[in-house]
Amino acid sequence: MLFGRVKPLDAILATAEKKSLHRSLGAFQLTMLGIGAIIGTGIFVLTAEAAQKAGPGMLWSFVIAGFVCAVAALCYSELASMVPVSGSAYTYTYAVMGELLAWMVGWALVLEYAVAASAVCVGWSGYFVGLLSDYLHIDIPVSLANGPFAGGIVNLPALVIGLLVTWLLMIGTTESARVNAILVVVKVLALSLFVFATIGVMNADNFTPMTPNGWGTIGVGGAAASIFFAYVGFDAVSTAAEETKNPQRNVPIGLIGSLAICTIFYLLVASGAIGAIGAQPVTSATGAILSPGTTELAARCKEIVASGAVEPLSCSKEALAHVLKTIGWQKLGGVIGLAAGLALPSVILMMLYGQTRIFFVMARDGLLPERLADIHPKWKTPHIVTAITGVFVAAAAAFLPVGKLADISNSGTLFAFFMVSIAVLLLRRSDPDRVRPFRTPFVWVVAPLAIVGTAILYFLLPLEAMLVLPVWGGVGLIIYFLYSRNHSHVGKGHVEVHEDDADAPHNSVPPLPEL
Repeated sequence: MLFGRVKPLDAILATAEKKSLHRSLGAFQLTMLGIGAIIGTGIFVLTAEAAQKAGPGMLWSFVIAGFVCAVAALCYSELASMVPVSGSAYTYTYAVMGELLAWMVGWALVLEYAVAASAVCVGWSGYFVGLLSDYLHIDIPVSLANGPFAGGIVNLPALVIGLLVTWLLMIGTTESARVNAILVVVKVLALSLFVFATIGVMNADNFTPMTPNGWGTIGVGGAAASIFFAYVGFDAVSTAAEETKNPQRNVPIGLIGSLAICTIFYLLVASGAIGAIGAQPVTSATGAILSPGTTELAARCKEIVASGAVEPLSCSKEALAHVLKTIGWQKLGGVIGLAAGLALPSVILMMLYGQTRIFFVMARDGLLPERLADIHPKWKTPHIVTAITGVFVAAAAAFLPVGKLADISNSGTLFAFFMVSIAVLLLRRSDPDRVRPFRTPFVWVVAPLAIVGTAILYFLLPLEAMLVLPVWGGVGLIIYFLYSRNHSHVGKGHVEVHEDDADAPHNSVPPLPEL
């Protein structure tokens, strides 16, 4: 049967016991991990993207995207506390809806993590170029600082940082939970300073009109679909469930806590940016709406700056630093840029690291060649899959703009969240007596809200971003039927663990290197 291969929850837990990872993370560390993965390009860079689509209405966009994430997080929390193993939505789907759909979810997660890492590389590049100009007075030519969609040829800094982080992951041998926590503090302090600096110069007139482009695809709804990327990362907490002490308690705390903290910060920061310099969308000379991430918008931004006017928020590659510099806080703007430059590489690392987790579990189930999880004899990391992923990430970052990358990543993320929300309901029906350390409150309301919310946000994405998911999924189906289905451990009757690699996982998943 096409959907008949379901891996029982008891078998998944037995596999994890035999091939378990070391449990060392507590609730605080998980929350820090979640904040570290969430706060990044979304707020430091995509604020400009949201301003171009929604103007001041991006505040509503943050609320809408945060609400959808919240209901999805509650569904994640129930499943993660019941199935405290690596694999995130892929593992949950395998247990409830079978191997084929689990493969599709895992394949979508690969898209999410890889393209998200590329988007963060592009976001980091904008701040890095600004830092070079501010502190060293080195100006990188536009042709080498932007991809072709933004008026350049290749985004060289984004390419370099992508390859550098890949190299760090390949050779890394040191745990980095402490470094990650320090970088989280840096980001939180930077955003707090931004709010403090802008609150005194906020102008209520800058919030009018609130929704200049309406509520549709080019408007609040479209901005919510794009800015959903600003919340992506909280699911990285659930991928760490297998390494968590008392996961039944700590995983839900890490998921919901990190999401709540980040939502508050996002609303405060967005309000500060709007109130300080305004956030009205840039239009053409004839008043036509311009889509973000297009050559038309890039050309129009050049015209505005050349005329001597202040660069609009929508045009900035370093949005938050630009706001502070515009209102006279030059040094503090440089500090914000420095904080982003220091902190964003950790987000790239977490995205690439999360993908190795997904690859590891899929290889453990036989759906991908187990050679992909082979470890280097000296570095003790899965160097093959890390290198392949890193080259793809760096190449995408070199040529595509941050907004398009974020939208593509969102398509994979929304699909995974959609499937998790369905899985919660199906499991309540099929296995109602199983112990649920964390139960999604009002599940028959919350889960449908998550299902509908993720579907609506998906259809509010730009057409090209929506089309990437079915095309990517089609490639995944070809791989599944040509390779994965025939090599599946469950298909061969091995519902627990492959005896040949029973001792593999301690070295199969890379520790995070210091940054």
